[in-house]
Amino acid sequence: MKITIHQPEHLPWLGLFHKVSRADVFVVLDNVQFRKNYFQNRNKARTADGWAWFTVPVTRSIDTVVKDVRIAPAARWKEKWWNTIYLAYKRAPYFEKYSKPIKAELDKRCESLSDFNVGLLKCMNRSMGIGAQFMLASEIGAKGSGSDLILDICKKLKADSYLAGISGRDYLKLDDFKALGVAVEFQEFHHPIYRQLYEPFVPCMSIVDLLFNHGEKSMSIINGEGVPVMQELFL
Repeated sequence: MKITIHQPEHLPWLGLFHKVSRADVFVVLDNVQFRKNYFQNRNKARTADGWAWFTVPVTRSIDTVVKDVRIAPAARWKEKWWNTIYLAYKRAPYFEKYSKPIKAELDKRCESLSDFNVGLLKCMNRSMGIGAQFMLASEIGAKGSGSDLILDICKKLKADSYLAGISGRDYLKLDDFKALGVAVEFQEFHHPIYRQLYEPFVPCMSIVDLLFNHGEKSMSIINGEGVPVMQELFL
């Protein structure tokens, strides 16, 4: 069984779905510290002026772990969130088809940021035909931090293969994985160049940018099939 692990980012970029599509199980790392001003409660939409954030307001303390971050009761945040996406993509060819399940997730009553993000991640996986099973790290009972936490998750799930992001080369204790009999594979993802509503092409947008513009072809584009890719490797 091959597993991959990542924090529950908010409608994340293409690289995460490239990684999840190559695993049997996606472990949502919801038991680590929340990162301020990162991609856990916001992401980027491509606009006529470049790009714009769409953001979920949150309440948290300094040491809050991801699973305990709550959505703040800010006035009209859902309306603002939706309007950013709607105004950016209403003219995209696949907006009407693929925006409906996203809007349905938004309309659900949800107080947890992690639950909201996981719901959106599952929604995107279904839209692109990705069949990986979801599991929450907080429910597995794994302990430790960094490489030790990743290894304990692999041990708890009896995984024989772990698909890591390229940054894993900087901190994973590969000898420990070898001793446990877990093969470590590092993701190789080069960002595809695809048609957006506006030019020039801007990489590293939310997955919705690709999905609204290319629909059922999105997974093929993520895999670099028939499209040019950027030479840089984005982490």
